[in-house]
Amino acid sequence: MMRYISFGANKLSGEIPFSIYNLSWLSDFYFPFNQLQGSLPSDLGFTLPKLEVLNVGGNQFNGPIPASISNASNLMRLTIAKNGFSGRVPSLENIHKLQWVSISQNHLGNYGENDNLEFVNSLVNASRLELLQISDNNFGGMLPETVGNLSNRLGILSVGNNQLFGNIPSGLRNLVNLELLHLGGNKFTGRIPGSIGDLQKLQRLGLKGNKFWGEIPSSIGNLTLLTTLNFEENMLEGSIPSSLGKCQNLISLNLSNNNLSGTIPTEVIGLSSLSIYLDLSQNQLNGPMPSNFGILKNLGFIDISENKLSGEIPSSIGSCILLVQLIMNGNFFQGNIPSSFSSLRGIENLDLSRNNLSGRIPKYLENFPFLQNLNLSFNHFEGEVPVKGVFSNSSAISLNGNDNLCGGISELHLSTCSIKESKQSRSRSLKLMIPVVTGILLVTGMSCFIITSWRSKSKREPATPSAFLASVLRVSYENLFKATDGFSLENLIGAGSFGSVYKGILSHDDHETLVAVKVLNLQHRGASKSFIAECQALRSIRHRNLVKIITSCASVDFQGNDFEALVYEFMVNGSLEEWLHPNAEAPRNLNLLQRLNIAVDVASALDYLHHYCETPIVHCDLKPSNVLLDGELIAHVGDFGLAKFLPEATNNLSSNESSSVEVKGTVGYAAPEYGMGSEVSTSGDVYSFGILLLEMFTGKRPTNEMFTGNLTLHNFVKEVLPERLAEIVDPVLLVEREEGETSKANAHKQWTRSFSVKECLVSVLAIGVTCSSELPRERMSMEEVAAQLLSFRNKLVKNVRGQPATYVTA
Repeated sequence: MMRYISFGANKLSGEIPFSIYNLSWLSDFYFPFNQLQGSLPSDLGFTLPKLEVLNVGGNQFNGPIPASISNASNLMRLTIAKNGFSGRVPSLENIHKLQWVSISQNHLGNYGENDNLEFVNSLVNASRLELLQISDNNFGGMLPETVGNLSNRLGILSVGNNQLFGNIPSGLRNLVNLELLHLGGNKFTGRIPGSIGDLQKLQRLGLKGNKFWGEIPSSIGNLTLLTTLNFEENMLEGSIPSSLGKCQNLISLNLSNNNLSGTIPTEVIGLSSLSIYLDLSQNQLNGPMPSNFGILKNLGFIDISENKLSGEIPSSIGSCILLVQLIMNGNFFQGNIPSSFSSLRGIENLDLSRNNLSGRIPKYLENFPFLQNLNLSFNHFEGEVPVKGVFSNSSAISLNGNDNLCGGISELHLSTCSIKESKQSRSRSLKLMIPVVTGILLVTGMSCFIITSWRSKSKREPATPSAFLASVLRVSYENLFKATDGFSLENLIGAGSFGSVYKGILSHDDHETLVAVKVLNLQHRGASKSFIAECQALRSIRHRNLVKIITSCASVDFQGNDFEALVYEFMVNGSLEEWLHPNAEAPRNLNLLQRLNIAVDVASALDYLHHYCETPIVHCDLKPSNVLLDGELIAHVGDFGLAKFLPEATNNLSSNESSSVEVKGTVGYAAPEYGMGSEVSTSGDVYSFGILLLEMFTGKRPTNEMFTGNLTLHNFVKEVLPERLAEIVDPVLLVEREEGETSKANAHKQWTRSFSVKECLVSVLAIGVTCSSELPRERMSMEEVAAQLLSFRNKLVKNVRGQPATYVTA
């Protein structure tokens, strides 16, 4: 008797045959990501009374959701997102087993009606509800107070981008297991309740684009697991609470476009976890800047523009060496541009306009290789304007409103610098230099004496890579030669088409750190281009699940040959390849939760590259050997030698400016369209990730000798899901290894009775199948993949292990 119909991510079009709706014993109705049209029959709940899963997301269905759906009392998952459904959502009160309700991105509801969300009241009896997504529809009215009576298992609540108004319901505090709360893009008003701090498992909180007013509650500091906080475009006032400093996992903070006042708390600037975004722009913040910016070594974007900040620019900002954008315009800063800014060599956009800055324009700015936009207009700068680098392009710089500048390129139409001025300048410099140099010599002599005495008493201490990065910016061939014991075979840990990787110990200032040194084989065609591509990619990205580069070396060896190398943090657990396919000498295995954690990590990294970088980045060579594992088995995506920048965010193949067809990636993992000459796109990475996911949970490489003719890893999995799961899953996952091994037979029996584990595997492999679809348009986005995998992981932890997740990913 047929119980499952699964045709996800195919090329199906037209309407589903009416006869399928009469299969009364059907439990799984699974047709997502096709091109199906039509509407669902009005008697659906009567003809399919055994239905447990209804998934038609990502199609072209229209019409209403049948009211008879309430008769399908066994329904656990209702997923109809990304269609054209319209009208009211019927009552779901008889469906007590519901776990997922995903109806986002449709045309449901009516802005003019105030009872659009009456169906939320009917979900109160769904005691297993874990996900409720109704965002991007036409819902109006207020979010019902009964939302606080929903299941305390609810982990995801997304109601963004509708026309909802009123206050946040007080009962929301009862949803203590919420991990994602998205209320952005509505018309909510009132204060942010202090009870928001009761939701201590929140990881993402978005209230952007509403009309919230009043102060940010200090209880926000109780949300210590937060990774993303966005309160942009509201009417919030008062000071930024210092309690935010307790959110030690925060990687992105956006409080822009409000009426916040007071000083910027040092506790917030002290959040070393910030690595993507810090936006406090367009507020009323005042006073001097905190001096502890040096902690934010991994931050890529700072915007504090359009405030009332004053005093000198802190020199500690120069320690934020991974900055790509620094926006400080529209304040009252004074004094010179700090000399420490010479360390910001990766900066692309520097805007210091409309302040009270003075002095000369630093000449080191002309040596910044990536600087594309420099705005110093409407300050009090004086003297000669440099002519090299960014200063050679008049459209890339703005110097208006500085009346005492001279020189520069002819397009700037500045006056010529007089010889008299140059001589006077040199004379003043000599007069100042004599006492300064004398003082430096005295201080240096005393310092050397003190340091020598201290070193004789202290022991050598190993430095962490992050601390090491602050002090080591360049290394020589000799440094790396010594670090790797002459690039000895004993230290060789890997080799690829473009070079070899060595383990080494790099010493500097009585400190040493364990590193991985990637030496490029410059005899190989494309190796030097790979070196440049990797440098360009790594300088502008920062994420906990991407490898961290410590430094680079472009020099010559002892024989005078060109030498290029990259130095990374060393990953003590090697690559995912070594864990999935261990050799006999080093047997090791990953359990289900560990594999799922790694999948979440890799998805999070790709989501960041595709959607959170200023210019989207396509990795182009995702495979197990390029996924590295640290001491806690946290995954880090590496090897950006083939990475490409896209001119605009896209996951299709329409951009004519995308990278060329020369990129092939690795056989088995490269998207099929690349082999036919298509341009690089984020969809290509999604395909590679899909193959990687299938390999992780089946234990089979895509190049396995069993895959011949039309049989591929994709088809191998797709043809047996979900009924014959045990035939394809990695046998290691069928053997229980908790406190002592049982027999394989008993373990298999125990595993097959575990509904939650089996459901998790089916769901994860289904994502792998969808992502590895032949046609790019049928694949998911990494944003959606990352969200679903995180949900599966958390559900597995709660239902199977009965304990919290081992760590929270970004």
